[in-house]
Amino acid sequence: MKKKVAFYTLGCKLNFSETSTIARGFEEEGFEKVSFADPADMYVINTCSVTENADKRFKTIVKQAQQANPDAFIAAIGCYAQLKPEELIAVNGVDLVLGASEKFKLTDYINDLSKNDFGEIHACEIEDVDQYIGSYAIGDRTRAFLKVQDGCDYKCTYCTIPLARGISRSDALPNVLKNASEIASQGIKEIVLTGVNIGDYGKGEFGNKKHDHTFLDLVKALDTVEGIHRLRISSIEPNLLKNETIDFVAESDTFVPHFHIPLQSGSDDILKKMRRRYLTDLYSDRVARIRQVMPDACIGVDVIVGFPGETDEHFLETYHFLNELDISYLHVFTYSERDNTLAANMENPVPKRVRAKRSKMLRGLSVKKRRAFYESQLGSRQTVLFEGENKQGYIHGFTENYVKVKAPWDPALVNTLHEVVLDRIDEDGLVRFEFAREHARVV
Repeated sequence: MKKKVAFYTLGCKLNFSETSTIARGFEEEGFEKVSFADPADMYVINTCSVTENADKRFKTIVKQAQQANPDAFIAAIGCYAQLKPEELIAVNGVDLVLGASEKFKLTDYINDLSKNDFGEIHACEIEDVDQYIGSYAIGDRTRAFLKVQDGCDYKCTYCTIPLARGISRSDALPNVLKNASEIASQGIKEIVLTGVNIGDYGKGEFGNKKHDHTFLDLVKALDTVEGIHRLRISSIEPNLLKNETIDFVAESDTFVPHFHIPLQSGSDDILKKMRRRYLTDLYSDRVARIRQVMPDACIGVDVIVGFPGETDEHFLETYHFLNELDISYLHVFTYSERDNTLAANMENPVPKRVRAKRSKMLRGLSVKKRRAFYESQLGSRQTVLFEGENKQGYIHGFTENYVKVKAPWDPALVNTLHEVVLDRIDEDGLVRFEFAREHARVV
């Protein structure tokens, strides 16, 4: 009988793309992939270490695996596995921990899946991680996450990602296009470009800092791939989102009007302490440029509250900056100290109760911003891509500019594109619609 393997992914879109690629490797080795809740011979947990909560969740997930099969072989990979492998291997039930280079060779490290008295760690120093492994996630979603870049050369004072993933490096453009074509051949309607710092696309392997291609080259090339209906850019640094890229997206039939641009703070003083590579003026200019050429674009923002030294005045600068900015929603992160970062040793830490209060205020602002954005889209004609899950009798989908809609569950709508007119906002904040009068399925 085939051995069964199950996967659990914490963290970002990049982790999902890598889990999916590793899972396909297991299937090529003769394993059967099953749900994480099902009994399996092996459980693989792809970890994240961006926030304190992601660390804490690991033990809970290990216990879930042990409940499904107490004798299962458990492996941990991902960012937390690279940063703190000794902590993971010390968790009861964990048999194998692999670092950033080793995770893509996971099947090479397993034998008969029998549990040992002592777990094994295989993780090289992050300075030695310089190769690039392409990956993409399909199968579980109507959207695919396509990895185009990994690692980061930036040294933000709060961030562990360079310690967990190494230097910035990119996939070769022909391989990105090949992977995009493979995704399109599976009937996937939308591709989301992902990476650690995708605007830095073009740097090769082995520490080669020369850009063989630019991010704009990548965008233009992907725009020509047949069979892709939507391309969406995930998070991109404001200093790397050039006007030429914004203008190209505005004219593209494939790239959608949706940008997610990290801000982190609306105070220039705090941005400097964070060692971000821009100030608020540049950020405002990027938002203004998008609005100039794509008035209905969705613009999402990452923001961190409670960074060391963030006074009430600094926070209010951020609040007022975001309140006045023409954006669509926020992703709010409460600052947490991470080992081996400069910020962890900075003076004047913000009390956790203050961090929580500030986070609540910005989350409330996000609700207000999203509501205003959705209201601005009512009455407009949009194309919706419906997703595949029955959520309490409803099917959900997204417009090109990322308005989330709902309709009574209908399996015939799954992974289809339809023209609709946005009609009203429900009590849960999602948008209802009417099919366009001369309605026909788009694809």
